[in-house]
Amino acid sequence: MLTQTISRPKPESRQQNGGIELYAVLLAIFIGSLVISQVLATKLAVWHLPLVGNLIFPAGVVAYALTYMCTDVIAEVWGRRRAANVVICGLVANLVALVLIKVALILPPAPFWGNEVSFTGVLGATYRVIAASIVAYLISQYHDVWMFHLLRRATGGRFLWLRNNISTILSQTIDTFVFIFLAFYGVAPILPLVIGQLVIKWLIAAIDTPAVYLLVGLIRRRIESITSGNN
Repeated sequence: MLTQTISRPKPESRQQNGGIELYAVLLAIFIGSLVISQVLATKLAVWHLPLVGNLIFPAGVVAYALTYMCTDVIAEVWGRRRAANVVICGLVANLVALVLIKVALILPPAPFWGNEVSFTGVLGATYRVIAASIVAYLISQYHDVWMFHLLRRATGGRFLWLRNNISTILSQTIDTFVFIFLAFYGVAPILPLVIGQLVIKWLIAAIDTPAVYLLVGLIRRRIESITSGNN
């Protein structure tokens, strides 16, 4: 009688499980911030700064800036490949949102519902914003991941604050020029929007550096505690 040995897949270690859970949280924040930023971007906001004047920018800029913080943390803890996967997930989320918005715009409104004009005004603009964002997103996010790891190799893994700020600022500058031109050309003045969005994004990039350090430290301690508990 022949006996057959069936090899069973090894269960994931506690370190892998812990890492996956923490990664999933950051991925959820990334996708949620990315998708809602497209809807919020249809509103043009203004912020008055003393000695500077009025800064005009899309209201989704804060939510979108969170995505760079997430990819930098993921790239630092889990590496370039995992960060690139996050960018792909964001692309899929944007494409799904684009299709669902188009479906919602095509569906005929109920006769007693009187908000069709407002609904179409907001989501119709969002449709163009998302299309513009997809192009800007792919260019800037892949540049952010590439630049972050280029600087990481150049600095021997030191100076997280340096690669976080340089990669984010350069990538957001690229994103701003591409996105503003494609989303608002012919609709709003381009130069004030570019200037306003760049200033806001650069301020957020500088402010989020302590948050990146905090998250990286917390995640690494969490993974180390799981590893020591597994030994």
